[in-house]
Amino acid sequence: MGHLLCALTILEVVGTLGLIIYALLVEAGNLVDLPNKRIGFYNFCLWNETAGKLQCLEVSHLQAMGISWLGIALARVCVYICSVLSFFYPLFLANVRCVDKVKGWRVLLVILTTKTLLLSGGLGIFLLQTSPWINPSDFTGGFLALVGTLALILLQILTGAGRGAAAAWGLPGQWSSGSKELHCTSLV
Repeated sequence: MGHLLCALTILEVVGTLGLIIYALLVEAGNLVDLPNKRIGFYNFCLWNETAGKLQCLEVSHLQAMGISWLGIALARVCVYICSVLSFFYPLFLANVRCVDKVKGWRVLLVILTTKTLLLSGGLGIFLLQTSPWINPSDFTGGFLALVGTLALILLQILTGAGRGAAAAWGLPGQWSSGSKELHCTSLV
């Protein structure tokens, strides 16, 4: 059972990193990327009928449309801080075996909860600001990848809570120096 949880934890971390890299780097933070509109953390482009092409709007135009640039910037900061924490999370995970197990798992749960709050808060703020211009059917791969990232982070919280409880009760399957699972942490 312990090896299964270890493998699940590693798969969750790899999946989270893959999805967040795809959403923020490959898709460039665009949640909507259609021929007639491109809306993301760095773009707000709508179709211009007169010019016959996408026109990216400046901050002054966004403010005239009722979109708070401060809200968009805050959403961007929240989502990108979550990505930074995701990149360093494997180091925290590998460090758990070197410290007090119960405290280590508590720290991991705090980090995961922080990532959840940042990502869901950032997405929520962004969607509240841009909802008049986005239909649910407009979302493309970037948005779906961020929602998948959020789901995997929630799954990591459940897995981490189980591992932390096992460590607190001294049950088999915890990562400790006397456990066969010691090698599992070196894979992270």
